[in-house]
Amino acid sequence: MELSGKPAEGLRLGYGGDTLNTAIYLARLGVFIDYITALGDDPFSASMITAWREEGVGVGNVIQIKGRMPGLYMISVDQKGDRRFFYWRDRAPARDIFCLREAIPVLDSLSNYDWIYLSGISLSLYGDEGRAKLNKLLDKAREKGVKIAFDSNYRPAGWSSIVAAREAYDNLRQRCDLALSGIEDEKPLYGDRDALATVQRLRASGIAEVSVKTGDTGSIVWTQGMESPVIVQAANVPQVIDTTAAGDSFNAGYLAARLMQGRDGPAAAKAGHKLAASVIQHRGAIIPREAMPNEE
Repeated sequence: MELSGKPAEGLRLGYGGDTLNTAIYLARLGVFIDYITALGDDPFSASMITAWREEGVGVGNVIQIKGRMPGLYMISVDQKGDRRFFYWRDRAPARDIFCLREAIPVLDSLSNYDWIYLSGISLSLYGDEGRAKLNKLLDKAREKGVKIAFDSNYRPAGWSSIVAAREAYDNLRQRCDLALSGIEDEKPLYGDRDALATVQRLRASGIAEVSVKTGDTGSIVWTQGMESPVIVQAANVPQVIDTTAAGDSFNAGYLAARLMQGRDGPAAAKAGHKLAASVIQHRGAIIPREAMPNEE
């Protein structure tokens, strides 16, 4: 659950989360997508599932656990539109998905998809045992031709140490086909001097496609077959209101352009920046449907 706004003026209760934001924007862009997570049996969980279904996100693989409730986070946004997150999610059911009996058939279904998308925040939830089980499931899925897309989205508060986070990221990236990242994530984790250095490192690791956001200036993209990475400029906006879900929506625009429209990497990045430009001009993670940009 997501709380946003100013406490003195009243807070707005909604829903959000990095992979969920991307899932909703992908659905709005016409991509068939299921969301896999665990929630509780409370009214808030029920309302979230209803809202996701209304957005076109598949919820048949959302597990509901009796007596549990979803996590909660609050967004604090400064005058420049930059945000901070405050989390209350120690008991969130999603943390336990790899040890839930009810989740076994859902997790076994991962091999039935074309793509699996997850993030660094996903990894931070599961612990060492959960991440080991996840990696085995991803290996099984890849043997059947499933592709893996990974958004780095590094949040230090979710990890015991940088060393633990780096180990988890390195293990996941051995199974990654598309790396969606940002220099704000990679610099504290790996010490990369700039986004180009991140692209070169990920490229050298064997990942077939890499997109690294450079902040508010744009992104750098490289795919197999390209001689060198390409810089893609971000779309200009008159005023930044809230940067929440900027990266999540960029990823959705990028993936939709690649998977649905067959665009090349730089064109996909341009589509991602276009969607993100609309998102950062509104408050909260999910913008109104009418605010979605027109497709080119």
